[in-house]
Amino acid sequence: MSGISTPGENEFDTITELWEASVRATHDFLSDDDIAWLRPRIRNEYLGAVTLRVFRDDDGIVRGFLGVSPGNVEMLFVAPEARRQGIGATLLAYAVRELDCVGVDVNEQNPQALAFYRREGFEVTGRSELDGQGRPFPILHMRLATAKTVAPPAPTASTATPAADAV
Repeated sequence: MSGISTPGENEFDTITELWEASVRATHDFLSDDDIAWLRPRIRNEYLGAVTLRVFRDDDGIVRGFLGVSPGNVEMLFVAPEARRQGIGATLLAYAVRELDCVGVDVNEQNPQALAFYRREGFEVTGRSELDGQGRPFPILHMRLATAKTVAPPAPTASTATPAADAV
């Protein structure tokens, strides 16, 4: 039965393979060296640092995955052979509805992803020259257009915490 589920750490190799296949199909601005640098970080650091969900087809095969941190989609990848079947939209809708995500950062050099998030109701709210690892891959910060933009209450001495960078 197809659908979204929580994977086990024993599936991180499969998810990493899907990540690499998807990146090779959509991130033509990344070199083989860039992918080789990122791959162990995806497998050993990033997957364990996010709330992770996978989309499985009717045969139980992982066809896409989603990683989120509070309020933000950190990663969303679909197997190349499963693209344009609604898997990405299903995962994103789940992230918005079930995990309260309203933001996403997108590589500026990935026009397919930018178009996808715009179709799904996100708008560009900012830009950074460097990616999260400080590398020269500009990032577009996007927010769900229907998300409430009410400012949170001012922190008090007991609730103030230092800002943290996303994964």
